Amino acid sequence: MLVLAICCLSLFIVGLDNTVVNIALPSIQRDLGAAASGLQWIIDAYTLVLAALLILSGSVADRIGRRRVFQTGLVVFVLGSLLCSLAPGLGWLVAFRAMQAVGGSMLNPVAMSIITNTFTDPRERAQAIGVWGGVVGISMALGPLIGGFLVEAAGWPSIFLINVPIGLAACALTFRYVPESRAPRPRRLDPVGQLLMVLLLGAGTAAIIEGPGHGWTSPLILALGAVALVALLVLPWWELRTAEPLIDPRFFRSAPFTGATVTAVCAFAALGGFLFLNTLYLQNVRHYNPVEAGLWTLPMAGMTLIFAPLSGRVVGHHGPRIPLIVAGVALTASGVLLTRLADDSPAALLLIAYTLFGIGFGLVNAPITNSAVSGMPVSQAGVAAAVASTSRQIGQSLGVAVIGTVVASAASAGASFGAKGGAAAAKFTAASHTGWWIVAGLGVVVLLLGLLTTTAWATRTAAGVAVRLAPEEGRHPVAR
Repeated sequence: MLVLAICCLSLFIVGLDNTVVNIALPSIQRDLGAAASGLQWIIDAYTLVLAALLILSGSVADRIGRRRVFQTGLVVFVLGSLLCSLAPGLGWLVAFRAMQAVGGSMLNPVAMSIITNTFTDPRERAQAIGVWGGVVGISMALGPLIGGFLVEAAGWPSIFLINVPIGLAACALTFRYVPESRAPRPRRLDPVGQLLMVLLLGAGTAAIIEGPGHGWTSPLILALGAVALVALLVLPWWELRTAEPLIDPRFFRSAPFTGATVTAVCAFAALGGFLFLNTLYLQNVRHYNPVEAGLWTLPMAGMTLIFAPLSGRVVGHHGPRIPLIVAGVALTASGVLLTRLADDSPAALLLIAYTLFGIGFGLVNAPITNSAVSGMPVSQAGVAAAVASTSRQIGQSLGVAVIGTVVASAASAGASFGAKGGAAAAKFTAASHTGWWIVAGLGVVVLLLGLLTTTAWATRTAAGVAVRLAPEEGRHPVAR
């Protein structure tokens, strides 16, 4: 349990940094003169690098030692956080955010491997994974609330400085209590697959974010789109022909695994869009200070705090079906309510929408992790969990990029995106309705996947994949 607590502590600060920055965006915008695309890059520089390196970091840890990589990740993350707090300009901040993510990529998948190898009893492992998934939701939901108090009290650099003592404490505890471990037969590295993943995520997201500013038919955007398309087509072709691929395509023959991957992308895309739009709405349209804006998200954080651990227990005892269905309904209802948003919307509308979103997001995390690893051989559980974590980061990156860009385009002027003032604020609020419809649609996808991937047919597909991946472990997969 102490090892689980240490791993969850590292996950907490990495997850917190996914969302704590959102509440500081208006302050950073004023201090550093960031445009709409700059705000999106502050978020996506972190989530994209995390997504691109998570699986690689897990493979390296299996080869050279999980505790060693875990501690290295904590040190790099702390150093990146410190440099973010000292960043003199937007470009430096984006670069240091990427550095933070390099360290963060060494924490999540490695910690999951440590947990998987520490909890040998299948039932205890399932419950530990449920706790792990719950911490994801708790940390990300608390981000806006904690960030609001820090920004108001000590300015936006403080949201990065808070990571320093927590990270150092986790590093010391890891050295003292976490045993070193390696995979009996570590997976080979797949540099070509890794490069294709970086090109796909980086070029694709850059094209989406920079499209409105440069023009969708500009040579730069067309080139970025072409690079992303080629990487998308070549990646599965290469992985099918590689003995030990970065992402084993056979995983996707498991309906629960595929459902968990798509659910993670949708749920975290909804979260990315939700936090990004709400931060600008509460501070630039409603004119709340960072503390007040953070407090308005308290219903979301509170419901996530309640329902995330509850979801983990339900999944451990009854499986992921009920949490996924309720999560899909709640996320959809929240998005639909926010399509009615106006500059002077009543408090009840906001509170109900935020509460529903918190319930949905709190319920969805534990099923994602559990469904990704359920039925998998123990030797493949860490890789499967890493793919689920990667999907979370990809989802959040896409949510900020796509929803932010759609709303910016609907507002017809990048300058009005997040700008204060009556006309600009009204324009932003009206344009945000398109973004909220996207959030509602993502909730519908979560609901449908919850229904489809928890059937007896889906369970049989997972069992079949387990036998193909590791016949000697086929009878002893990770418990649901």
